[in-house]
Amino acid sequence: MKLKLLIFAMLAAAMGPAREAPPPQVEAQPASPEEVPADPVAPEPRAELRILSASDASPVDFLWNARPVVVFADTPDDPAFRQQMRALEGRSEALVERDVVIIADSDPQANSAWRQQLHPRGFSLVIIDKDGQVKQRRPLPWDVREISRAIDKLPLRRQEIGRAGLLP
Repeated sequence: MKLKLLIFAMLAAAMGPAREAPPPQVEAQPASPEEVPADPVAPEPRAELRILSASDASPVDFLWNARPVVVFADTPDDPAFRQQMRALEGRSEALVERDVVIIADSDPQANSAWRQQLHPRGFSLVIIDKDGQVKQRRPLPWDVREISRAIDKLPLRRQEIGRAGLLP
């Protein structure tokens, strides 16, 4: 008898609410666009790649916040410098995703803090991690894809990717 009662109770619970129940109430739609609430799932505005002059920033400004990619040249007319800057501006979304800030230094006479610290000769591309350590130096222009791969191999970047749930 108890088994029959238990089975009946389970069936009644599984059936859900009665069909005669009134339909759920639907909230009224806002009349004007001003009344429309902000969408909590709306995409954030896209961040843009920051390209700064070496005289406008110092290495300590980016410690633990961003990865400076410093592009050195002896003159702004250097073909390698121009090619590198075009490449960086062309695929900026990959760099923004990796917290990269571009530092352009094409004036050796200014003797910026970047030049004093890194001692470049002619054209040079230097990738610095968030901890302030130089990770890569290149004497020729690099594609954004190559820069992104080099950054993704860095221990701090691998930790960031892991925290985001992208790595097992």
